[in-house]
Amino acid sequence: MKPAKQRILVGALRERFGASVRRICHTLRVNRSSMQYRLKRNALNEVLRERIKELSAARVRYGYRRIHVLLRREGWQVNAKRVARLYAQEGLNLRAKGPKRRRRSAAQRIRLSPTMPNQVWSMDFMHDTLKGEHRRKFRLLNVVDIFTRECLAIEVAPGFKAVDVVRILNRIVAKRGVPTAIRCDQGTEFTAEALDQWAYNNHIELDFSRPGKPTDNAFVESFNASVRKELLNTSWFDTLEDARRAARTWRREYNEVRPHRSLANLTPEAFALSAKIAI
Repeated sequence: MKPAKQRILVGALRERFGASVRRICHTLRVNRSSMQYRLKRNALNEVLRERIKELSAARVRYGYRRIHVLLRREGWQVNAKRVARLYAQEGLNLRAKGPKRRRRSAAQRIRLSPTMPNQVWSMDFMHDTLKGEHRRKFRLLNVVDIFTRECLAIEVAPGFKAVDVVRILNRIVAKRGVPTAIRCDQGTEFTAEALDQWAYNNHIELDFSRPGKPTDNAFVESFNASVRKELLNTSWFDTLEDARRAARTWRREYNEVRPHRSLANLTPEAFALSAKIAI
């Protein structure tokens, strides 16, 4: 039992039985000196604590590691252990998910990993519901660069057809150029003739994942989880325009501010810039 809980127990027994602290500590075999301990507040820690609370309130799904990266960017000379301790003391810990049991596939799919930006993209759909009486459903189309982890698009609409997907991809291609391949599932929008013809005309391979195998498109599935936790689960949207506005804001923060652990805590935009310089 930790000293803090020991002090609570000794106090409760003293109040109930009227015994002295010395006698209770002797009976419980507790060090009496720990009963006199008083927490010493550090002025710097208090300022740091308030800043951690501010960052956590603005980014409710950031754990202490990302908060630590943001603090270091602001100039705080503080290690991750102190941030973790203050983060836990304020009760900000995120609920940890239990490990999932996965059945290993007998034949695992082998793919070449991209070695440069704009080589392989990944895209997928998500869905959510507007607030209000009718609870209208809407969908999101997410497009991600697998190498840099940049979010190339988060499009919000009541629904999507293959021609809508082609229009969005054309807009991204106009800014970034043509990728070698795009990974996606076998949804009707992705297997339609319009998208197939567009990919053929632009010499792009559509790399379809196997039915029932979301791990074939793991990068965008991981991205979808971040969108769900940090955008959709934290807000209610009254209209589609509200959802579009929030998606644009979140996409900009994801690309330009949010540290990414797989990129050595760089942002996707900073990593993409360093990769282009290296090339």
